Amino acid sequence: MEMNVSEIKNNITLIALQGTLDIMGVNQIETKFAGYCSGENARILVDMAGVDYLASIGIRLLVTNAKSLRIRNGKMALLSPTRDVMNVLEITDIPAIIPVYASFESAEAVLLGA
Repeated sequence: MEMNVSEIKNNITLIALQGTLDIMGVNQIETKFAGYCSGENARILVDMAGVDYLASIGIRLLVTNAKSLRIRNGKMALLSPTRDVMNVLEITDIPAIIPVYASFESAEAVLLGA
């Protein structure tokens, strides 16, 4: 699992994931991912376009950090999951917890509270 992080406009942190979010993939990124999701008022956009498989432990990584952000007035959104990953997200009702968007502009608007 690869994780590329960049700060984009309006103080949003973009975390682009590439690979498989299974036990091995999560173990490779979990500590760093949680670190980017810490702090007050953090705005995290997770680009899922490069994720080819999402296991339950990957769902736990996303949900745990999204809830942690919410406690500290932060927000997380997911961007552009593949069809297979989106199916897993929908089956597990993750969009009720973490909003999912196909376009950067829509995700940005929600993260900024517009």
